[in-house]
Amino acid sequence: MRIPYVPHVIGDEAMAKVGHRQGWLSVSVAASIAWPEQDVWIEYDGAEYILRGAKRASAKKPVPCIHTPSERSDDVALARVYRFTSVLGYFLGGYIDVTSRTWGTWPIDYVTLDESVGGLVIQGGMFNFNCNHMPVIEDDQVRKALAFLREGRRLRHVHEPYSFLSYFKVIESQFNSNDRKDWVETALDQLTEEDAVKRIEELREQSINVNKHLYESGRCAVAHASIGKDIVDPDVPADRRRIAADLSIIAALANRYIRLDAGVPDHMTLYETRDRTEPWHALMTPTAVATLKAGGIVESTDDLGKLAEAMVSVRLWPEAPPEQFAKMSFLVEGGGEGSLIVMAHNERKTIVLRFLVDVKTGHVEPLLMDSNMDQLHATEKDVEDFHRYFHSVIGNRIVELTIEGADPVDCNVVIPVNIIPQVPEEAVARALEQFRRNRAMQ
Repeated sequence: MRIPYVPHVIGDEAMAKVGHRQGWLSVSVAASIAWPEQDVWIEYDGAEYILRGAKRASAKKPVPCIHTPSERSDDVALARVYRFTSVLGYFLGGYIDVTSRTWGTWPIDYVTLDESVGGLVIQGGMFNFNCNHMPVIEDDQVRKALAFLREGRRLRHVHEPYSFLSYFKVIESQFNSNDRKDWVETALDQLTEEDAVKRIEELREQSINVNKHLYESGRCAVAHASIGKDIVDPDVPADRRRIAADLSIIAALANRYIRLDAGVPDHMTLYETRDRTEPWHALMTPTAVATLKAGGIVESTDDLGKLAEAMVSVRLWPEAPPEQFAKMSFLVEGGGEGSLIVMAHNERKTIVLRFLVDVKTGHVEPLLMDSNMDQLHATEKDVEDFHRYFHSVIGNRIVELTIEGADPVDCNVVIPVNIIPQVPEEAVARALEQFRRNRAMQ
């Protein structure tokens, strides 16, 4: 399973990616994830997608829709969109489900579609929508499991019996009958979701075999309506209550299978486990990487290879860097216990940015208090760029470092301590005013 870097373009420039290309598949979707305010263009697994922002200027109502290039209206492009929405919904902790589609020469926006609008949550902040490092699903069995999970989540508050059936298919699609029984029997005792654990205890207190109950009174009772056998009768309130209560168990089992057995990470899992320094490992010698991973100290900068004196681009993701941040000299100043202290400076050496590259833990931290600007030789452009960077990072913007030949490396979000965050543009304006005042007094 690949965990690739996923380029993003957010805002007005996203739709500019349409260019002069003709032929687009447009779909409206129902979504439980927080939908972006502004348009977002991403490139994922070799294909482009544009998520139309809910607060874009042309939107009369916040209807989520997705555009993707397609030479003609066919099932190939639509199947690709289904796969994309399955992964994106799961990755961001919910679902995205296609509700209608059309093909045209140019992207077609849906003006209103009540089925899609209901319950839409809009992602606050222009740059808060982020699906970077979303996994690419190459195993066809796992792809099917994610498709059934998408259906289960979509139907959970629409049609609980069919939601139950879709969740069950997540597991049923991966095992033969006996192996499925064995897996469920083991997994039941490993669930941690409070509602699922409580329901399992209730059934066991009634001396009910939970594994058998989920299959016969759940899966089969929903899928079949055979004479003389258990069914979920749409007119019997008790049947509806039973299947709704059991839904918590089968949903937890389905989520567990995809997360642990199939090993598909969501954004929270990746946030906790992804090695952000990995793109730079190839720039160093294997000995240096092994030493740092073990918590040691690299004595010679020769072992750091190309990393020791690289050129780096520093930007506030996903915006382009200011000109003097686009090509900064990158130097290793020191380190210890599996980490490196690195410094980046602009050509005139009036701005110095420092970072902690912790190879042992796989994290990169912006060292704001160790970054500085040469007040004596600074220009207004230096003041503007440095203070916008400083106060944006304080305000939780993501810093991204790029060295040619390697994927970008993102830094941890800074959690300010004993600092009152300021609106970046207001802070820049105050800094410029103070700078001009000081210059006038010299």
